[in-house]
Amino acid sequence: MPVQQSLISPTANPDLEKALRERVERHAAIAGGLGELEPLAVRLGLVQNSLTPKFRDPLLALFAADHGLVVDGIGHQWGRSTREQAQMALQGRLPLAAFARLQGLQLSVIDCGVAENLTPHPRLLSRKIAHGTRNCRVGPAMSLEQAHAGVRVGMEIADKLAGNALVCAGMGQGSAESAALVLSRLTDCPVRDFVVSGPDMRQEDLTHLLSVLSAAQTRHRDVQDPMEVLAAFGGYEMAVMVGAMLVAASKRSLIIVDGITACAALKLAARIASPVTDYAVFCRSHAHRGLDEALAQFHASALLELGMDSADGTGAALAWPMIRSAAALLADLHEGPGSPDFLNSSSLPTLHQALDNPLNL
Repeated sequence: MPVQQSLISPTANPDLEKALRERVERHAAIAGGLGELEPLAVRLGLVQNSLTPKFRDPLLALFAADHGLVVDGIGHQWGRSTREQAQMALQGRLPLAAFARLQGLQLSVIDCGVAENLTPHPRLLSRKIAHGTRNCRVGPAMSLEQAHAGVRVGMEIADKLAGNALVCAGMGQGSAESAALVLSRLTDCPVRDFVVSGPDMRQEDLTHLLSVLSAAQTRHRDVQDPMEVLAAFGGYEMAVMVGAMLVAASKRSLIIVDGITACAALKLAARIASPVTDYAVFCRSHAHRGLDEALAQFHASALLELGMDSADGTGAALAWPMIRSAAALLADLHEGPGSPDFLNSSSLPTLHQALDNPLNL
């Protein structure tokens, strides 16, 4: 069995799931049902392999990078460069920063491949693979070696995290378009299904966008292996997220996926080690149709649907109290002495092998 597959255990545990459901049902019998909090609570218990799941030191990570596709006139969001957007997050000038601070989420911007250099900041983690990817319409976005390097960086970041909850959100011009290409290839669905579009997008802009993306698909028509798909279409932020997700899952940490770029990274990670999706819950900061299709690929829905059109990570910050409340339904209500706890940390695999030889590459 490949090392990365053996390190991530599926969360399926019929005995524990039965005990979790019984605990939730006992609370419901006393105080009434709590709707969607109940299955979420069971999910969190399975993730942590415990009847009393608890969270510590949650991290909201914004993985930032630029994409060569933007030279074709696509992917310019809000009229700001990736550097400007990242600096605004670090300076607390984006709503997600205020929400994260309010909810006790540590916010970090990870520079995976921003074209410009960012001003040093205590919450900035500089792990730049290169200054942006190349234009995937005319060639691979990155070399296979750079894709591997990005995954290794993500693995190292997640291995050093003190907490057991990781929010993954992407940031960067062209990021959503790169994610659409990756998801289209991995799911064999039309790229149009994953495009960020809506009633405010002019038809000529959509036509131009689809023309550029179709040309990129044609350029790399024979690419199928997940790491080669990442190298052909992906961004450096996506590569680093893949590694972070794999190691977070191996540590039985909760992975909170917010946005289409994070969905693309999770799909890539699942092609490497399928149990990683057991550890993911989904949030959204956009109402666009492309994200609807991305979520459908995981047979999932977002925890909250607020009709936002904001930076990825905003929805996760707003959903975090819901996640904590679901865990409290199991961990903080009195059950009496002798309640079993299924968590056995000594049985969890170590990560040193994976970091010494990540992904068997």
